[in-house]
Amino acid sequence: MQRFDFVVIGGGIFGCYAALYLAKKGARVALLEKESRLFQKASLVNQARLHGGYHYPRSIATAALSDEHKDRFTAEHRQFVNFAFEKYYAIDRFGSFTDPLQFERFCQYLHIRCERVPTHPLFNFNRLEALYLTEEYSFDPVLLREFYRNQVENTPGIAVFKNTQVHQAIPQGHSWLIETFATPQTPSAALGRASLQTPVVINATYAATNAVNRLFGVDDLALTHEISEIAFVASPQFAGKGLTVMDGPFGSIMPYGLSGLLSLSSVAYTHHKISYDNLPRFDCQVADDSRCRPEAPGICTECPRRPDSNAYKMLAQMRQYFSDAVQFEHLFSYFTIKSKLKASYIDDGRPTEISLLRSEPRFYCLFAGKINSIYEVEKIV
Repeated sequence: MQRFDFVVIGGGIFGCYAALYLAKKGARVALLEKESRLFQKASLVNQARLHGGYHYPRSIATAALSDEHKDRFTAEHRQFVNFAFEKYYAIDRFGSFTDPLQFERFCQYLHIRCERVPTHPLFNFNRLEALYLTEEYSFDPVLLREFYRNQVENTPGIAVFKNTQVHQAIPQGHSWLIETFATPQTPSAALGRASLQTPVVINATYAATNAVNRLFGVDDLALTHEISEIAFVASPQFAGKGLTVMDGPFGSIMPYGLSGLLSLSSVAYTHHKISYDNLPRFDCQVADDSRCRPEAPGICTECPRRPDSNAYKMLAQMRQYFSDAVQFEHLFSYFTIKSKLKASYIDDGRPTEISLLRSEPRFYCLFAGKINSIYEVEKIV
């Protein structure tokens, strides 16, 4: 039996940050990760947008929270942030939920940069009702992954358990007794097996949030899940620039950190499959494949049953907003499961949920989709 002050489940950015924050306060922390490496799923497979608030004109709360932590995240991760690109936001002439006046008032309310651009040689103003030069940055998920892996694995006070899943959790007085087992694809059956005791558990697993909640006997969050694709493209003409067309069924293309690549996503085509079950349940999961189950979702990019790419559809959609001088080439795509609260469909918000779901012994559920929000854990734990 190994005893810890905290057990953090989930080795993405939120789990890693929580473990580091607690260890620096003097706590002894166990970090449990199902995969063989940290940062393998949504923390890596995203558009790498360091949100400044622009993306959520119908959710002031999400926009304000994004902007609240932007300066701190930027200051603490400067070596992983791309500051040197032009970022534009645009309103489509057809079907947007936000008009130019609303967007300008929204930006004014948040005190964020919003300069209207009347003409530009790279863009097609027959499809754009309004174009704005804004200020938004891009973090580099690959560099960030290497930084946090190194920090977590070399910080005294943190014990990292990879290839590890929770088998059962039993409340006993003020503590949890946790039995773990090795993930089925682990080469050695001895890896991943442990008995842990702790007074506090933090669930930071994102797509596996409800599966872990159920193991600890606490309520589900009302979630939906989507198998999503981030496409990576190159463009000599649009290098060092980014465009997000909003608010509605549109898309975004922008630098992927410091990689030199452009990440491409689309509201209509990025999400291939959706599950309205509280667990991520999809038809591509098969009973005899232990790599991905609703109770333990896997790495979609590595799955032979992942969806066919929609990159050509995304590019066709986004090309409408550019002049003929701009050309794009699709290079490759990453896939992952994106999860969000069902209530997000009301205003497209992405609130950070950090809830104490059991007080004796303590169990916290940390659910967030915006990287700026890693600091929210400090407010409650």
